[in-house]
Amino acid sequence: MMVRQTIASRSGRLVAAGVALVVASGLVLVPADASQGDVQRLMYVHVPAAWVGYLAFFVVFACSAGYLWRRDPRLDRLAAASAEVGVMFTGLAIASGSIWGKATWGQWWDWDPRLTTTAVMLLAYIAYLLLRQTVSEQRRRGRVAAAFGLIAFLNVPLVHFSVLWWRGLHQAPTVLRPGDPTIDHVLLAQLLASVAAFSLAYAWLVWQRTRLEGLLDTAVTRD
Repeated sequence: MMVRQTIASRSGRLVAAGVALVVASGLVLVPADASQGDVQRLMYVHVPAAWVGYLAFFVVFACSAGYLWRRDPRLDRLAAASAEVGVMFTGLAIASGSIWGKATWGQWWDWDPRLTTTAVMLLAYIAYLLLRQTVSEQRRRGRVAAAFGLIAFLNVPLVHFSVLWWRGLHQAPTVLRPGDPTIDHVLLAQLLASVAAFSLAYAWLVWQRTRLEGLLDTAVTRD
């Protein structure tokens, strides 16, 4: 047990240092964007946070499907942990996007298709977490949450493709697009480093949260 705690502590410090390093690099070291200036530096927080939200909710979807098939409680715990972390990072994406929007659009919020669908996605996974709290029996909670997790994921592709399907204020993709990304390669390298660091942070947080869920379930079973 002590060895696991030591590994978790050391890995947590490494992940935190990595995130701090890439964020500091994005805020200070890399050049500012030619058109937006320094406000564009929010991209190194906003985009990775949004990416982690996608990743987290895909994990919820995959684990929900796996749980309904295998009834493995470990998959249910992983889905719950990933949903919690995904809600946190999606909230960060919305907050940083609002600051960016105020600087570029002149307003904190607009019912743009991307913003609206993202808000719906966040509320759906908050509802998923609240639903889990209303069902005390573990197996029934797992089944109900898994079914909801499958349905909630239907909105995630809608969020991603909303900038292509509808016209709004939010810009179209600049990296995940056919051909060469419409972003300077130095800025792209910084963005990819930020995505990698945020993804590692997601993995570490989900690992810790899943372990805690396992301990809680064991305590409930013993009682």
